[in-house]
Amino acid sequence: MSALQIEIDYQAISDNVATLRKHANGAEVMAVVKADAYGHGLAEAARAARDGGAAWVGVAQPREALALRVAGDTGRIFTWLYGPDVPAADLIAADIDVSVSSEEVLAAIVEAGRDAKGTPRVHICVDTGLGREGVTIHDLPALLDAAVQAQGDGLVRVVGIWSHLAWADQPGHPTIDLQAENFRAAVVCAEERDIDFEVRHLANSACTLTRSDLHFDLVRPGIAVYGLPPVADPEGNAFGLRPAMAVHSEVILVKDVPAGQGVSYGHDYVTPYATTLGLVSAGYADGVFRNAGNVAEVAIRGTRFQISGRVCMDQFVVDLGPATDIVAGDTVTLIGPEGPSARDWATATGTIDYEIVCRFGGLRDKDSA
Repeated sequence: MSALQIEIDYQAISDNVATLRKHANGAEVMAVVKADAYGHGLAEAARAARDGGAAWVGVAQPREALALRVAGDTGRIFTWLYGPDVPAADLIAADIDVSVSSEEVLAAIVEAGRDAKGTPRVHICVDTGLGREGVTIHDLPALLDAAVQAQGDGLVRVVGIWSHLAWADQPGHPTIDLQAENFRAAVVCAEERDIDFEVRHLANSACTLTRSDLHFDLVRPGIAVYGLPPVADPEGNAFGLRPAMAVHSEVILVKDVPAGQGVSYGHDYVTPYATTLGLVSAGYADGVFRNAGNVAEVAIRGTRFQISGRVCMDQFVVDLGPATDIVAGDTVTLIGPEGPSARDWATATGTIDYEIVCRFGGLRDKDSA
């Protein structure tokens, strides 16, 4: 059992999706709930997103899509990350929209569709410059021709075309417009083959918030759904989004020590004066970054304290100062409205807030909250 208490505000997720719908300017919203909803709970976050008006939910892995169906989600679900071994029959039976990045994957879906009761709904994934998933622009015509043939044979329905952006979190980066140009060209290439798409989708969280010209028919916000915008809001109010995750532990020991006392392994922190130390029950086994020592902060009774010395497997220390009213049993806020944010932790430890919430959220089902 983790020493951390992970709290998720699902109303915040609903409210964030409602806010993102306003930013989407008429485009439908696909709430991305991959990776256990960025640590916020797959089925619970999907329900909250639906309550906020998400017409779609999206996941990377087929197993996540199937789990959503088992959990009772009856709406449109999209999944995209797999090779030719895609469990196509299961996805078709569950009425889940599927992505196609290659002729091999399309062939697997077509073959499964021959014996299926339903007709698989296919979205063509195009690599417009990310260099990751998707068919290249060069190979797109052949894939489209194969998809048109399969659709003519009644084995698939080609309902979407999509791509993903490399630098959307850097507004104004030239690759954004270049990828948008490539995406529009891919759409034209498909339309020349009389493919009539239901949805064209390109915009992630950053573009949902900053590039209304790239919303097309559907936007796919991920991190913003959880109240963590990947770009700065010029108005300074986080685009009206609210973080959904809070992380707490507790002080389990308070003691006075003299000046010059080394703290934790390696004595990377030495007390500069006689002071009081607080021992916190959480460590790197609980998701606290080991490199958070002497850089990351926590909050206790509304005051911020930097972690003092190395983070251990199951505990860390904070220097509470020479005069403190903090006692054993006090709550320690690692992330929350009354303490640091996920972005604060990311900045301190040299990563991104996506990793912070995924790491802490991975303990959600193990904690006692």
